[in-house]
Amino acid sequence: MHRAMRSLIQDVLCDVEKNGLPGEHHFFITFDTHHPDVQIADWLVDRYPGEMTVVMQHWYENLHVTDEGFSVTLNFGDSPEPLYIPYDAIKTFVDPSVEFGLRFETQDDDDDLEDLEDIVEEDEIEAEDEPERKEADVVSLDSFRKG
Repeated sequence: MHRAMRSLIQDVLCDVEKNGLPGEHHFFITFDTHHPDVQIADWLVDRYPGEMTVVMQHWYENLHVTDEGFSVTLNFGDSPEPLYIPYDAIKTFVDPSVEFGLRFETQDDDDDLEDLEDIVEEDEIEAEDEPERKEADVVSLDSFRKG
């Protein structure tokens, strides 16, 4: 199941790499900053120990998608920073513009869905001029696990 969901993320990002973000689409991507294959600046790891959420929306550059992950340059307070995020490090992938979200849970993950809902609510606060949006529908792997 995780492999299929990560393949979907790869497909979406490949399309963005080729064609850009269409319409109002944008992504909130939360990932494990301590994953061994994540490549981000030390100051970002210090500032976001454990996990970090990045937004791909208005400004991003150098998006390159591979079978293992993707690299992109994002702007942090007028400081462009290159990032490499392997799919295995991704915890959530959300596109609030179409009420879509994926959450990857692990055995020791005790976070609840409120964190993901908070991400969507923050986006709604920033976009006051836009029409009202519903919270993202989240696919939880718990419903697919065999007990």
